[in-house]
Amino acid sequence: MELYKGRPQNIEGRLDREVRVYDLLDSLGIEYLRTDHGHADTMEACNEIDKVLDVLICKNLFLCNRQKTKFYLLMMPGDKPFKTKELSSQINSARLSFASAEAMEEYLDILPGSVSVMGLMNDKENAVTLLVDEDVLKGEYVGCHPCVNTSSLKIKTTDVFDKFLKAVGHTATVVHLTGE
Repeated sequence: MELYKGRPQNIEGRLDREVRVYDLLDSLGIEYLRTDHGHADTMEACNEIDKVLDVLICKNLFLCNRQKTKFYLLMMPGDKPFKTKELSSQINSARLSFASAEAMEEYLDILPGSVSVMGLMNDKENAVTLLVDEDVLKGEYVGCHPCVNTSSLKIKTTDVFDKFLKAVGHTATVVHLTGE
């Protein structure tokens, strides 16, 4: 795997959802490093990418309440275990579960295995609440997919949370997860 600065030179064969991420980041003046790779839809595969990007790839979980009326995108360190009960109590939402692939595509225009904060650019109605574990904010950089799991980006944390989220009309709710 090689590390590149910015968007691919040739976008032929790239999915529209990926190209739209590069277009938005470029229009906002957000610099990023990128690597292309095989499908990375597990944290084990992401660990190899972490080494190339020299950043911890976030675990991104797309969740919903029991009634499927509230949707959440949770960003947390990839090496931290997720405990539903721990998060439920902080957001006052009992019985959290993983949202369906259909809801993921409807709200974020992302397929399973590609969940990323970048998908919030497609949530024009603000139907998805972004939840961020406080440890993610401690890092200088965030690693994420550009809405596909065959590329990964390294972006300054401040650019994601100050510039990107503001541009796409979202805010982050910070949560404290111990994984215990």
